[in-house]
Amino acid sequence: MAAKAGGERVGYRKGYTVMSQASQKVLVTGGAGYIGSVLVGTLLTGGYQVRTIDNLSFGGESLLPHLGNPHFELVKGDITDSEAVRGALEGMDAVVHLAAVVGDPACAKQPELAVRVNKDASELLCQAAVEKRVKRFIFASTCSNYGKMPDHNGYVDETSLLRPVSLYAELKVGFENFLMAVRREGFSPVCLRFATAHGMSPRPRFDLTVNEFTRDLVTGRKLEVYGEQFWRPYCHTVDLSRACLMALEAEADRVAHRAFNVGDTGENYQKKTLVEMILAELPRVRNNVNYIHREEDPRDYRVNFHKIESALGFKSTRKVIDGIREYIFAIASGVIADPHDRRYSNL
Repeated sequence: MAAKAGGERVGYRKGYTVMSQASQKVLVTGGAGYIGSVLVGTLLTGGYQVRTIDNLSFGGESLLPHLGNPHFELVKGDITDSEAVRGALEGMDAVVHLAAVVGDPACAKQPELAVRVNKDASELLCQAAVEKRVKRFIFASTCSNYGKMPDHNGYVDETSLLRPVSLYAELKVGFENFLMAVRREGFSPVCLRFATAHGMSPRPRFDLTVNEFTRDLVTGRKLEVYGEQFWRPYCHTVDLSRACLMALEAEADRVAHRAFNVGDTGENYQKKTLVEMILAELPRVRNNVNYIHREEDPRDYRVNFHKIESALGFKSTRKVIDGIREYIFAIASGVIADPHDRRYSNL
């Protein structure tokens, strides 16, 4: 397909029967990314017509299996480009907004870019979606919004005070507030606060806790763990994608203008527990671990996920141990030849 102003469209239609126009059309922003590339496959398998807009800053190999699919379209463009965004939204029924400068370190490293993408471009996308009469807008937010829970022995949930302690979380909270304030008949915005992601993806990442710890130990590196007693929730890429699908398919009155934590209450772990799970698979490298105790960590949160289970029937199908085993196999077998390659990091 020839390039067009406002984003280069890539697709293959010749020789295929395109799905009925009655089929739901979903725009995924950041579809070539760690979670986005899983979600694109999930949606296509579910019978959706999928378009993604992505600037391919980390490459586009993760989308190669879909380029011949008549129900898939790639717009190579940046969500900071208003023309590209408006073109990508044309004819869409729903948006799943994943594109962002992701994570505390990445936002701290490039704060101006983070504000431009995570705030300004997100607001532009939302406003354009309203103008284009998009029905559902699903925003990938984060459990980092909770910051440090007041009771170390308790849990936080969707009624808890948000205490963002990083630019990344501040921008997520800010856009949540912006999105939830938008009122238009037929427009159903949903905020999904993702637990820390782990597990395999067509675009692997090793700058996330579970994946990084596993990589370092399976490759024989020394692992230094700071603040081994602090809590985080974890959720597999497959299940994060399933949550997006369920939020798309739910009746509007069950999800509109609501926030949901996405994960499993049983998948909250302290860092030391994560390491012990990996060492149970790799007992010979136990001496490679060094714990460096810290009394304070601004992010320490154990999250309750009962709301999404009650409202949507969501439960995790893959656990942290599954993600650990996936990466041990992928590295040990040579499927991922160099897990230290910079392309596997957002930093």
